[in-house]
Amino acid sequence: MSLPTSSQQAFASLSPAVMRASTVVFDTFEDFVQRKQRQPDGFSYGVTGTPTARLLEQRVAALENARHCVIAPSGAAALMTTVMGFVRGGDHLLVSAACYGALKTFAEKWLAHMGVEVELYRPDIGADIAELIKPTTRMICMEAPGTVTMEMQDIPAITAVARQRGVLTMLDNTWASPLGLKCLDHGVDFSIQAATKFLGGHSDVLMGCISMNDHGHYDILRETQSILGQQVSPEDCFLVLRGLETLQLRVQAQGASTLQVAHHLACHPMVERLMYPPLESDPGHALWKRDYKTHGCLFSMILKPAPESAFHGFFDALQHFVIGASWGGVHSLAAYYPAALQANRAFPATDQPVVRLSIGLEDPTLLIADLDQALAQYANAAAQA
Repeated sequence: MSLPTSSQQAFASLSPAVMRASTVVFDTFEDFVQRKQRQPDGFSYGVTGTPTARLLEQRVAALENARHCVIAPSGAAALMTTVMGFVRGGDHLLVSAACYGALKTFAEKWLAHMGVEVELYRPDIGADIAELIKPTTRMICMEAPGTVTMEMQDIPAITAVARQRGVLTMLDNTWASPLGLKCLDHGVDFSIQAATKFLGGHSDVLMGCISMNDHGHYDILRETQSILGQQVSPEDCFLVLRGLETLQLRVQAQGASTLQVAHHLACHPMVERLMYPPLESDPGHALWKRDYKTHGCLFSMILKPAPESAFHGFFDALQHFVIGASWGGVHSLAAYYPAALQANRAFPATDQPVVRLSIGLEDPTLLIADLDQALAQYANAAAQA
């Protein structure tokens, strides 16, 4: 008995296929000559993706209420690709002072030397951003909450001004994820996610996503992705596709634990200030309550003044929190940002050291107990100073 041919063998899987390719082949000479016309959706060379990448882009776009999505090798790459796609020498670029540090560095140390006029603005500016817009203003770069000190921005107010003046807007929306804020519905042109964080969810992949509605913008960004060589491996696409399957459960569970931990710390005698918009005490709470649907998993705190040695004691005492700079995965993390880094920022939220916590999927009572004993070590070191 002969085996069935491949066309007769039925196969279906709940897992997406991982399709690898560098060279894309063509049936005819004419197909090859016209290959560029396959973009932005089709396939002409591996650098712009395979069907595995397109499936991920489609699923992210659906989460974002977007028509299009372009993926990049990291969240930082997604931010820089968006800027590079549209900003040129002679343009004016507005960047929130609370944005991701690499974006500010790229703007001030690279773009500024390429003839771009870079201006940082205070995160709480709202509709007053109209006073900063010039005839040459090309784009406004937002992030909310801010990457370390959690400043909120009035996104609808800023985008309303920008659209009236013909200025593009982008928002790093990683903190909320598409489940917490569908920022394109609020007038943003480009929603940026560091898929490294919530979308991947397991601290094992680097990726970024750019979602948008305008097809012309999509065409430009697909070309920019190709020109800059921002290829994403299909294996990484698979990992994020798998992460999306549990995204809602993880975001809900981590958000609930984060709120519980934050409420406890807000009452702790060694905590001077908590930076977390879902808390009513936070200056950005009203904006969060109006626009956001999730609690995030990331917040920062300022402890009672103490010497640097006390922070050594705090971090070294942690048992359930791992020291690391990322966030959004299933394991809880703690990071430290020294006072000098805060004081030297434009429009600083504080001149004190900042401790940033990412809450994972561990039992929140264990996390609270861990923080309490670490804060006890901090208090002891402060008292002995």
